[in-house]
Amino acid sequence: MKEMIIAKYGEIILKGGNRPRFESILINNINNSLKKVAKTHVKILQATVYVDVEDPEKLDIVLERMSKIFGIVAITKAAVCKKDIEEIKQTAKEYFKESLTEGVTFKVEAKRSDKQFPFTSPEIQQEVGGYLDDEFPISVDVHNPQQTVMVEIRDFGAFLYIRENMLRGQGGMPIGTGSKATLLLSGGIDSPVAGHMIAKRGVEIDAVNFFSFPYTSERAKEKVISLAKIIAQYTSKINLYIVPFTEIQLQIRDNCPEEQMTLLMRRFMMRIAERIAEKNKSKALITGESVGQVASQTLAALDVTNAVVDMPILQPLIGMDKVEIMDRAYKIGTYETSILPYEDCCTVFTPKHPVVNPRRENIEKTEMHLNVEELIEAALQGVEKIEVLPE
Repeated sequence: MKEMIIAKYGEIILKGGNRPRFESILINNINNSLKKVAKTHVKILQATVYVDVEDPEKLDIVLERMSKIFGIVAITKAAVCKKDIEEIKQTAKEYFKESLTEGVTFKVEAKRSDKQFPFTSPEIQQEVGGYLDDEFPISVDVHNPQQTVMVEIRDFGAFLYIRENMLRGQGGMPIGTGSKATLLLSGGIDSPVAGHMIAKRGVEIDAVNFFSFPYTSERAKEKVISLAKIIAQYTSKINLYIVPFTEIQLQIRDNCPEEQMTLLMRRFMMRIAERIAEKNKSKALITGESVGQVASQTLAALDVTNAVVDMPILQPLIGMDKVEIMDRAYKIGTYETSILPYEDCCTVFTPKHPVVNPRRENIEKTEMHLNVEELIEAALQGVEKIEVLPE
């Protein structure tokens, strides 16, 4: 028995005359995501994606990978057979024998896009439903069934699956339909979640990480690369820019009040991230702040930090609490990596008593003791670019 993968997309349906463009981008994203996984053939018809996998043993791998592609709302394996009512019945009997067990309630829903098929949708439902009712110790419930047997008659075959077995997809919009933004990616819990949330809206993601060797270890760098690889499972790839940040932190430590250190570091990070973003044609920065979570995320502190850039700053976690963010981290698979005990550059240079309600003019006055442009240019000269692909 032949199986294929079928997937349903969501918001793309609403795009009117632009829908073919969005569908084309979605197909391209699927092909990019699957090219190292299996040999496949992908096409879209009537708001459904059909993926023919040459090696049947790789169906489950392909299914799992496609469940992480933005734009897809539901996905499942389906049996495929000829458009012949008797063959459809026999295929249903064989394919659903482990699902339609004793006592299960069911119904059949049919969709017929091939109007040349000699049975109407209600007739297909009656034929297949009556046959399965005779063959299995089950009963019909058209209002609240435990199993809904779907029969879709398309131009190139008949497809059978159980609706309740469909996996929930990521939803959102295909990557590449929403321009590009640059994520400030730390080794913590928040920023990977922020990146995932913005990517879900079709935004291509670059990432910037600030690395303070030897105060932060190579393991800390590897941790960030691992997080980028997890995010890349949803985005196909990420260009990760590693910025040497040690000299900037040492200059701040030696020349500035300790309580201002975190804000001064973050202002440098924002400036540098904006320069990298502009060079790579990003339209916005993404950060993982949540109001009041730490001292540098009070409204006053955010005002001081964000004031140094002109580019829009996307902060999707801004109204979420830590539990909500952790829940999302679990769901997207970043949590276990984020909690690995390798410190990032911010935690190494954390002041004991950071300022909570800073004034912008005071921070700007402190920065006069630093050669800001010289430090930024030196950091940019040492940037390492890593093309991160999903594992």
